[in-house]
Amino acid sequence: MAIAKAERLMNLALCLLGTRRPLSKRELRESLEAYLEAGSDDSFNRMFERDKDDLRELGLVIETVENLDGETGYRARRDSNRLPPISLDAEEAAALGLVAKVWQQARLAGAASGALQKLRAAGLPEDVDPYEAHGALEPRIPVHEAAFEPLMLACRDRRPVVFDYRKATAARPEPRQVEPWALECWRGHWYLAGWDRDRGAERVFRLSRITGRVRSRNGLFTAEVPDVVTVRDTVAGWAGETADRSAVIRLRADAGYPLRAKATVVRELGDGWDELEIPYGHGLDAWLVEFGADVVVLEPAELRADVVDRLRAVAKG
Repeated sequence: MAIAKAERLMNLALCLLGTRRPLSKRELRESLEAYLEAGSDDSFNRMFERDKDDLRELGLVIETVENLDGETGYRARRDSNRLPPISLDAEEAAALGLVAKVWQQARLAGAASGALQKLRAAGLPEDVDPYEAHGALEPRIPVHEAAFEPLMLACRDRRPVVFDYRKATAARPEPRQVEPWALECWRGHWYLAGWDRDRGAERVFRLSRITGRVRSRNGLFTAEVPDVVTVRDTVAGWAGETADRSAVIRLRADAGYPLRAKATVVRELGDGWDELEIPYGHGLDAWLVEFGADVVVLEPAELRADVVDRLRAVAKG
């Protein structure tokens, strides 16, 4: 589905760029096979308007011109859609090479490599190898979850999805219908932010808790997609980054280094244990459970109860 849409958008862009005069909707429909296959005029009109908006969002400047007969035509002038010459210095090229090293999975690695090759052809200095600069740095964003790629494509194409999700406090997964907004990596884990149709509210899902296959669904989004900053704030809040108070825990010595890095106070208790004060926000209980028997929650009482409930759910399988 994603490939068919991309091909349709490419054909429409080439058609608008290649014409010497504005083309009407009727002429565009007769020129593109995908539009000829549209079942009705209404279906074609909706498809064309979405495609036109998508191309404009991608940066293509499309002019709307009305001819003497009052018919509306469309074209994309080449001089309005020509990028200026690209000039990169050695430091900028090194930064791009560093970014390209981040992604390890085949689909994104290929796209990053292809982008760098095009930049080199467009003016990247010949004496600079963006892959070798700062070679001591090997940044990586690990992606082990099978759900990442289909969710990435669904976010890009604005397609609703269905998947089975197991909450940390639940013994079995439950089906979820979600309008995906964005994927964010936080503390080495990937999260999906989106609109949960069944609950009628925004939710954040940790990809490692998605079981089975992610299935795409037809149809438009029913909720407004927030801007990127809002989505990142949502993920941070649900994942436990936003804290408005403190919690006190006992932590086994020489364990839990990520917790120690977040601690505001560390006290040695002896007998192989330390006492830490750490920021307490939404999601801290799920994070503490990951450290198993190395952590004991002292206060507040509700955090201790939440951790105990999660551990009991895990023990039940």
